[in-house]
Amino acid sequence: MPGSDERDPPALRRDGAGWLFVLLAAIAIVAVLHASGRGPGADAAIRPHPVAPPPDVVPAVLPTELAPVTEDDARTENAHIPLVKKGFVAARPFVYPGNGDNRARARDCLASAMLYEAGDDAKGQRAVGQVVINRVRHPAFPKSICGVVFQGSERATGCQFTFTCDGALDRRYSDAAWTRARALADRMLSGSTDPEVGLATHYHTDWVRPYWSDSLEKIAVVDTHLFFRWPGYWGTPGAFRGAVAGSDGPVAKLAALSPFHAAALAAPVELAGVDAKAEIGETRIVPGSGGGAGRDALYVQLDHRAAPESFVATALRLCGDRPYCKFMGWTNPVLKPDSDAMSETQRAAMSFSYLRDDKAAFEKALWNCTEYKRDDKRQCMKR
Repeated sequence: MPGSDERDPPALRRDGAGWLFVLLAAIAIVAVLHASGRGPGADAAIRPHPVAPPPDVVPAVLPTELAPVTEDDARTENAHIPLVKKGFVAARPFVYPGNGDNRARARDCLASAMLYEAGDDAKGQRAVGQVVINRVRHPAFPKSICGVVFQGSERATGCQFTFTCDGALDRRYSDAAWTRARALADRMLSGSTDPEVGLATHYHTDWVRPYWSDSLEKIAVVDTHLFFRWPGYWGTPGAFRGAVAGSDGPVAKLAALSPFHAAALAAPVELAGVDAKAEIGETRIVPGSGGGAGRDALYVQLDHRAAPESFVATALRLCGDRPYCKFMGWTNPVLKPDSDAMSETQRAAMSFSYLRDDKAAFEKALWNCTEYKRDDKRQCMKR
């Protein structure tokens, strides 16, 4: 009926105005929270609940691609990710199965990850070291310490630990810092653990947002680093039972920092009277012999007096920064080809070969084992 509000009791009119004020205030609060990303459901919008991979399918290891957000926004979004403590389990002690130079190379790979990822800080280093060890036990990752640390490092993008492909290794830490990192790495290869990060296989700093973090569970925070595991079976103790290799081969990127890697890549020539560069004779570059433009082949005369391990250093030096390099060397100058038209006899006389293809993520060095005996038969050329 027209004009009915004028006949309403005064108390009812006051209550109606009060409810209207409360409603408008609630709307304003929701709007502010929504604008700041903290409204109801904001966490779900930032990060959907991780989906557990099937127990019979080993999860894929994704490259570290970062979302295009500012550091402040990344910190805010990362802070909203809930910390999952249900089912949190510390890792079992790990004892490296190899010995001698293999152990020394594994230790230096682990120490390099700990030092370059966490700096000269024991707490952060232990956390990083535990992630490396967790990975080497998990079937989704390589089965050696060096293989885990340098996974994907042959590419500009795709490396699992950023220090292996972003130029950080050009920076030098003090001898004292290296000594501390190596000592801690030694202890972790002998059973020491970091229970704070549990079975984490991934981590990142709080000022970035990798896309893979949306599919994992955040289980620990160590200073500015966030640690994650896979949801479901692949984040439980049962998944961390992979056989670990006790053989860690040399890594060229560590040659300048580790004598154990350097010695395996290029053993020094110790024969009296031999020039340190005598292993390099005539070098010819044959355009396109590698199978296309930019895929040249290097035909090199090698010194038969040189240590066979030094041929790797020769190949790396001559290949330089080429993304593709096919290196072939002969110690017999009579059988070294003068052109790319190589006879079967000349091919059989090849002493050493090295092939690097960054695009295919491939690198291989092979010796003529009738000329140079190798302990590892996988390093022998096929005949």
